[in-house]
Amino acid sequence: MKYEFALEENEKVKEIIQALDFKHIPENGVIVFKSQGSKTRRTIARIHGLNKLMQLGLKREAFYVIELISEKYFRQSEEEKTKTLIHELMHIPHNFGGGFRQHHPYVSHKQVEAVYQKFVSLKK
Repeated sequence: MKYEFALEENEKVKEIIQALDFKHIPENGVIVFKSQGSKTRRTIARIHGLNKLMQLGLKREAFYVIELISEKYFRQSEEEKTKTLIHELMHIPHNFGGGFRQHHPYVSHKQVEAVYQKFVSLKK
């Protein structure tokens, strides 16, 4: 696997966080990388968190990394790319503690679509 900083997507994530007023996500608490060489068949992106034990060991606050699977993510339309980023951000809990919100009941296609529509309306 190869990893590379995703500059444009990092800017997009900052834009989404600000527009949607995701106050629970610090601007420097999430970073986006693109990966190449994944064998996954269905995964477009995934989010990784720094768990509580690692936070204590490293003496660092919670931190999240969004990994974009290049072979899948960059084939999507701009709309779907934005929805993918929103989907991953929705997995971050409001306590920003290093854990994750599960798909059910927090992150569904319907919920992502609603948040995406809100984002689009706020950009106008």
